[in-house]
Amino acid sequence: MTGESVLFDLDGTLTDPKPGITRCIVHALDRMGCAPVDPDALGWCIGPPLRGSFARLLETDNAASIAEAIAHYRERFSEVGLFENEVYAGIPEALTELREAGNRLYVATSKPEVFALRIVERFGLAHFFEGIVGSELDGTREAKAEVIAHLLATFGINTNDAVMVGDRMHDVIGAHQHGLPCVGVLFGYGESGELEAAGAWPLCDSPGAIPSAVASCRHRSAVIP
Repeated sequence: MTGESVLFDLDGTLTDPKPGITRCIVHALDRMGCAPVDPDALGWCIGPPLRGSFARLLETDNAASIAEAIAHYRERFSEVGLFENEVYAGIPEALTELREAGNRLYVATSKPEVFALRIVERFGLAHFFEGIVGSELDGTREAKAEVIAHLLATFGINTNDAVMVGDRMHDVIGAHQHGLPCVGVLFGYGESGELEAAGAWPLCDSPGAIPSAVASCRHRSAVIP
């Protein structure tokens, strides 16, 4: 398949951000005076918008408290946490294969765009992508559907020739809201049950399987609920 626009999630799809994200959450909770939390128990926070994760962790919907926690999180993340990260083995090769087949690649992440740009550049992936779109620091475009909408409009992408690749149900739901199929990756932080329930298809257990999975999505009627 040639000429496809392939939108990639960042956390849990291109890179494994667990140490940075979980340590920054622990840092924020400590600053908020909360009881200690095991970083290994925070994998569920990787992928969804941070605002919702802190609402759950703090057991509150108080906007001021959530904003304070996010500020503490970013205090560490902006200097240290965003680089406590690594590219999944096989991702550069998969991106190379997709590009060589004539596809156009983009990043669509709920992470603030200013951080996403720094991460993609730092880990040597920037040259693969024609565009990188994320949320704003004030919370604008946090939902994956909003990120995708902005990316599609900014780059003039035809939804009939586009596919999302991600590891969480939020990627799948956001993609389907725009009529895009979504390839689910199992090496990130979403389990097969979560992805299947949301309607991801096909599922990939390794980065090397992504190019053929993207190619299979040309049969769109079979993958959009």
